[in-house]
Amino acid sequence: MKRNYLNNLPLEEAKRLFFDHLKAVGFGAQTESVASADACGRVLQNAVYAKICSPHYNASAMDGVAVKASDTFGASEHSPLTLTRERYSVVDTGDPIPDGCDAVIMVEDLIEAGDGKLTILSAVHPWQNVRQVGEDICMGDMIAPSGTVLTPALCGALLAGGVTRVDVLKKPLVGIIPTGDEIVPPTDDPQKGEIIEFNSTVFSAMLRECGADAKTYPITPDKKDLIRSALETALAECDIVLISAGSSAGRDDYTSDVIASLGTVLVHGLAIKPGKPAVLGEACGKPVIGLPGYPVSAIVVMDEIVADVLSAASGHSNRTRRTRTAVLGQKVVSSLKYTEYIRVTLGMIGGRLLASALPRGAGVITSFTKADGILTVPQNCEGYEAGEEVEVRLLDGVDPSNTLIVTGSHDPLIDEVSDLLQKSGAPFRVRSTHVGSMGAIYAVRAGLAHMGGVHLLDGETGLYNDSYIEKYFPNGGAVLEKGVRRVQGLMVAKGNPLHVKDFRDVVRVRYVNRQRGAGTRILCDHLLAKHGMRAQEIDGYTNEEYTHTAVAALIAAGNADAGLGIYSAAKMYDLDFIPICDEEYDFLISAEYADDPMVRAFLAALRSDDCKERLTRMGGYGLEE
Repeated sequence: MKRNYLNNLPLEEAKRLFFDHLKAVGFGAQTESVASADACGRVLQNAVYAKICSPHYNASAMDGVAVKASDTFGASEHSPLTLTRERYSVVDTGDPIPDGCDAVIMVEDLIEAGDGKLTILSAVHPWQNVRQVGEDICMGDMIAPSGTVLTPALCGALLAGGVTRVDVLKKPLVGIIPTGDEIVPPTDDPQKGEIIEFNSTVFSAMLRECGADAKTYPITPDKKDLIRSALETALAECDIVLISAGSSAGRDDYTSDVIASLGTVLVHGLAIKPGKPAVLGEACGKPVIGLPGYPVSAIVVMDEIVADVLSAASGHSNRTRRTRTAVLGQKVVSSLKYTEYIRVTLGMIGGRLLASALPRGAGVITSFTKADGILTVPQNCEGYEAGEEVEVRLLDGVDPSNTLIVTGSHDPLIDEVSDLLQKSGAPFRVRSTHVGSMGAIYAVRAGLAHMGGVHLLDGETGLYNDSYIEKYFPNGGAVLEKGVRRVQGLMVAKGNPLHVKDFRDVVRVRYVNRQRGAGTRILCDHLLAKHGMRAQEIDGYTNEEYTHTAVAALIAAGNADAGLGIYSAAKMYDLDFIPICDEEYDFLISAEYADDPMVRAFLAALRSDDCKERLTRMGGYGLEE
């Protein structure tokens, strides 16, 4: 297969080359005039000055009567003063102050005296309860400097100052061209070989956050002439063009060739991971960027490069990049060839910010939906050790201070409990990672999690969890809270076409296993020993997944024939299920946090009637007493 990357440039070098070229061809911000009432969120091209005062007349600040202040002098509770009709004028809030008057007495301070007379018990001083000319804005005052992002309040100030139109930087229109023979519009029933096109939805939202408008064109098949035609149309209509997919080096990847046929390719291939296959080019004086088809790769390129292009085009400065020092919850290994961007979840434990790495696949969009921050591993760095301090960039809006960190063995019930807490308005969030039951023991012992799910079988006693706690916490430091009983067994295809009867039959089928350290993996090894079987006999023993649902998904897809898992996962994927044992899935909790309000709230939600109803629907569970 051909490999025609033009570059493997470090990111900063690639950006310098790209932006120098864009500047040379005259790409930059453009200006347009808009009504001040419609200008919220736009960026001012120039400083704006008030054309009138606000208020532009002396206005009553209260409902009451306008008077000449000197006419009220001497009034007091001991010496009331009566005003005749000729010495006051009735006014409402906002009314002009009549000539000859310089103060307003509030209606609450007036006493009717009959025949139009009013009695007052205190005097007012000049300009009391009056908004004088220019109290808010004076003609000639600068309302906002150039480069200001107009807020609702500023738009109001513009109008108050008589500025009905303003020159703002034009919102760039970004064209998005999805490409690929296998790409189809969103559907809940895609056929085999069809990939749902959702990248353009992600890109459009990111573009709006950066102050741009987006236009998504129809899906274009992997044909060079069709992609070229789509790019020509987008260049005629848009300020910037993004081509989604086709940026790699495969047989149907035409993005680089098409850009070159209409303009210039500056960079093809970045020394970043994910995001390597990006193409940075220009045509018709406009940036044209080829984004990788894998969503995580594309999001990284959008964040690291496209956001800067939009900043140059729209005047919006890059989003504030907040960084924090965090402690890694597990070892992170990285290639020396690339700068790598690793998504992490964050939470506070013992005054330390803890970071846990999420799955790193370029196609794992959920790694961004669950991420709180980004750990950047520089090029020529092999990674970091567990417990090492690293700098993490916080994603927008993330506050890791109120986070319950749950790790260990996977079970869908954690998500269900988290949802119940969210629906109840709990003042914290739950972040969970799936590192296996032994991973929970390590994390709690090392102070890297508040609690963790465990289901560790003692092969000698047949009991769960207690012996492991005694072994790994001989001096205390952790407590075990009973969780649920759940059914473990073999998941097989609907109808059990291979006639699997019990665990001994896995030697004749394709098996999918759980990762080392997982409680289900320990159960697998226990069953091997019990039946005198060897791991080498099993096709797929080293095929590891991190969740019960991942195992079920592979069996449902036909990638494997059998795997150990919980009943609820089998039911979810409409698989047949061969029960093997009931097990205890409990929660190991750091003794320091046994009485923490977040932990107690989690356990209370787990034991609630709402949770019992959910577990009953999922199947295969029983709440422990």
